[in-house]
Amino acid sequence: MKEHLPALVTLLTVLLMFGTAFAVGRARGLYKIKAPATHGHPAFERAFRVQMNTLEAALLFLPTLWVAARYGFAFCAGVAGLAWLAGRTWYALAYLQEAARRGGGFLVGMLAWMATLLMALVGLGRAMFAG
Repeated sequence: MKEHLPALVTLLTVLLMFGTAFAVGRARGLYKIKAPATHGHPAFERAFRVQMNTLEAALLFLPTLWVAARYGFAFCAGVAGLAWLAGRTWYALAYLQEAARRGGGFLVGMLAWMATLLMALVGLGRAMFAG
């Protein structure tokens, strides 16, 4: 099970990204924002920013998760990944309500991402410089 945790985290990340896309589509309908517009009602704009910020964060997070997992830290990277998911979910839900409330979730997600980055760097460094 431990070695499969990064795969589970990856699939949950995909579900989070789907959820944010769904929220944007729902907001488009509620506030009658026609595509390709990306501005309008503040609630739509928050949903749109949550989706874009989640995509941007996932682009940084997923490669570090998998490099860490590949180079000796599968379980620890998976645990950090669960923390990242919790932080990003907190971030998204808070931001959808009020932009100023997103800070705590952002911090948790950023610290978890930094942990996966550190594991990836250490793991790859050990592999590259080990005799």
